[in-house]
Amino acid sequence: MFLPAISELEPIARAAGDAILAIYRQPFAVEFKQDESPLTAADQGAHEVIVQALARLTPDIPVLSEESDAETMQARLGWSRYWLVDPLDGTKEFVSRNGEFTVNIALIDHGRPVWGLVYAPVLDKLWYGGKGIGAWRVADGTHKAIQTRPHEAGQAWRVVGSRNHLSQATLDYLAPLGEVELVSMGSSLKFCIIAEGGAELYPRLAPTCEWDTAAAQAVLEGAGGSVTQLDGSALAYNKPDILNPWFVARA
Repeated sequence: MFLPAISELEPIARAAGDAILAIYRQPFAVEFKQDESPLTAADQGAHEVIVQALARLTPDIPVLSEESDAETMQARLGWSRYWLVDPLDGTKEFVSRNGEFTVNIALIDHGRPVWGLVYAPVLDKLWYGGKGIGAWRVADGTHKAIQTRPHEAGQAWRVVGSRNHLSQATLDYLAPLGEVELVSMGSSLKFCIIAEGGAELYPRLAPTCEWDTAAAQAVLEGAGGSVTQLDGSALAYNKPDILNPWFVARA
């Protein structure tokens, strides 16, 4: 099975990050997509950087991005292997300028994210990995292997939640756990915090799309964690409906 080299993918993610930061550092206008999430020129700029670079790197592997057109969205149903990209995950974090947004690049093979990269341009941190491969964090130019730290009995659960989307259903899910320390964080960084041992649980009982989760799921699974539906079954990718069911990410 083909797995990408980080030496080839990291420059692509960083170039997309540079395109985002060029706009992040100036005043910008916000357009709205149909679902009312802020869409910025940064989204489009990062999309073009990534799609063009991946087409050069792996011309035989198609690319589906959050910013792809309707034709691509239809064509992807016939793909068994493809890149799944969210060029700017956390547009609300971008607009509020808290720095908690990411560039997500995943490789999907037969409905599973086998490799993923998550890059936070403002934080200048990057995570990558995949199930059975391992997971690493890149900071200050150093690649460091990371792994999850599962919950210890008798300790408070360290739960990472969404700064913008903590639903009543999520609060109800957490209620039986007893003592909970909530770590509030935007975008795919929630999975990365669990992957590097900073939290143990991320229940998402609110809407997400496949491109929101694929790359970070691969990183978390590489670090020893899991992402499942509430009934314990796997999250499937390349479904006719691009929305994810509710899920739980665990250390």
